[in-house]
Amino acid sequence: MSFRKKQPQALGRLLDDFVESYPHRVSLKRGMILSLWPRVIGKAITEQVHNLKFQGSRLVLFVDDPSWRHEIHMQRHMIAKKLNKAVNEEIIRDIIVKT
Repeated sequence: MSFRKKQPQALGRLLDDFVESYPHRVSLKRGMILSLWPRVIGKAITEQVHNLKFQGSRLVLFVDDPSWRHEIHMQRHMIAKKLNKAVNEEIIRDIIVKT
């Protein structure tokens, strides 16, 4: 009986491999996006936004102030790009900003 020795791998690499092979990968990454939102997007926008949720590949968020709604709407493509980059996949295809 021979035992094959495996080379050690970085934990980050193992986690990435697990996430990519996980059957509910998209749902997991959506949750990661919601969790990463404050760190990736920043305090100013985070304080204005509430009730983030996904509807398919669209991220829907609510803003009380119409001027902030307009500002976030204008930055929605940049926001989606940053969040998608944070999870290494295009999960968000569009962001809908509602008041």
